Amino acid sequence: MAEDNRTRPVLLTVDDDPQVLRAIRRDLRRKYADRYRVLSASSGREALDLLEALEAREEEPALLLVDQRMPAMSGVEFLLEAVPRFPNARKVLLTAYADTEAAITAINQVRLDHYLMKPWDPPAERLYPVLDDLLTDWWAAYDPPYDGIRVVGPAVSSAAHRVRDFLTRHQQPFRFLDVERDAEAAELARRPGAALPLVLFPEGDALSAPTNAELARRAGIAGTASRPHYDSVIIGGGPAGLGGAVYSASEGLSTLLLDADVPGGQAGTSSRIENYLGFPNGLSGADLARRAVTQARRFGTEILAPMRAVGLRRAGPAHIVTLEDGREISAETAVLATGVSYNRVDVAGAERFEGAGLFYGAAMTETSACVDRDVYVIGGANSAGQAAMHFAHHARRVVVLVRGSSLEKGMSQYLVEEIRRTDNIEVRLNTGAVGFEGAESLERITLLDSVTGATETVPTGFVFTFIGARPRTEWLEGVVERDEAGFVLTGPDLPGGEDGPPGWDAPRRPMLLETSLPGVFAAGDVRSSSVKRVASGVGEGALAVSLIHRYRA
Repeated sequence: MAEDNRTRPVLLTVDDDPQVLRAIRRDLRRKYADRYRVLSASSGREALDLLEALEAREEEPALLLVDQRMPAMSGVEFLLEAVPRFPNARKVLLTAYADTEAAITAINQVRLDHYLMKPWDPPAERLYPVLDDLLTDWWAAYDPPYDGIRVVGPAVSSAAHRVRDFLTRHQQPFRFLDVERDAEAAELARRPGAALPLVLFPEGDALSAPTNAELARRAGIAGTASRPHYDSVIIGGGPAGLGGAVYSASEGLSTLLLDADVPGGQAGTSSRIENYLGFPNGLSGADLARRAVTQARRFGTEILAPMRAVGLRRAGPAHIVTLEDGREISAETAVLATGVSYNRVDVAGAERFEGAGLFYGAAMTETSACVDRDVYVIGGANSAGQAAMHFAHHARRVVVLVRGSSLEKGMSQYLVEEIRRTDNIEVRLNTGAVGFEGAESLERITLLDSVTGATETVPTGFVFTFIGARPRTEWLEGVVERDEAGFVLTGPDLPGGEDGPPGWDAPRRPMLLETSLPGVFAAGDVRSSSVKRVASGVGEGALAVSLIHRYRA
């Protein structure tokens, strides 16, 4: 039993008021004693001593629940010292009504996860739901003593990056072994028939240079379609698709969600989303995607991923979706929510170093490799700003390259202000990358100042790009009407006026999110004229479901 005690994560609560400390300790033990060790301290200094002892024993605190008003050391002051030791612990501040400003300070300085007003009675309503949510997030990122999936490959490799990124975004724990530095990895790579990257499973089997589909099947995350016909098939698993899936399934429609890669879409790769309603301290795109997938499945949505749709046609009252493996899925209605892909950099060397120093999106799998390195972020919109803030916590220096003359033109003001407050972020306006160089991986990039015409070659092994996006709609050519950029036209944007678009055969005009094919709707970034924001994508997914009910009626 003692050994089991030591291996359980710790919940640490700190308060100088003995009565409050007893109450919070009692409530924590009542709910969590079977899974966690509940420790308490009556001052910030005593709590830091406890953390030092935990660190010496290589134990992890899952939660730091701290009172703000302590005389010798306030809650925020304690967290400022504690967070560098245990950055992954969830942080909750106990506050009075007048402490709101302190809570906002904590959100900005230590990435506070929640502030909890005293009193928290009844705990079943005001305490446990908050902590359950935070602890679920903590477990998703927790790295306990490991005996699971191992990935063997070179540290910088596009194929190895793809495997690591796929497992990370699917919330599949794994350990990466660098074949160039790890003797065990080198030995594993010499196994007969092995090809890198090599993925080894705890049961003893292995996959050599697997595709995403092979990985998904072996890891048990591919999903299956249990029926030949659905009320609704949603194509794309970003915020719009997941929002549609939650509302569709929760309202009793049989629902299948298809995603070509990993549910979450472009938003799922975001390092931090800070302006999404209800999350004052922000959350990562991966967290948002994980929560949404869990919610959709809870209501009965079936998810098939990675699985790309390659065709769509109507057959009588049904719509037939053709999958990349040749199978066909039938549904009464369909929602196109395939989102957009980041534009590729069209300069010398870019294609060669993709995944080997040049990354599209935030590439969270590369965070640990960027520690104490110089990182370059290309782009001037919110995604670039969020990535810059994320890497600033790990890299020595982050340089943001913006083609325009100001950050304010494309970035939310809160991000602009955060970037300007961060000492190790440098913003270079009117600047773009015009060349990428290196041997096996990226080593140097050449920059061009568009005002002066001067060029400069600088050393770096990490470039993350966010330079606009394009819709994934090539497979819909001739199926639904699209605009010149490939975005899907819907409702009033369709050609044809009162008579509807060419080929329209329904005895009514197209509904607001309906495409030129009756019963097929579009939501989120893939839709022409949509607002490119996470919240609007979720809203359009929900609205599409209400229109599906009207269509079926």
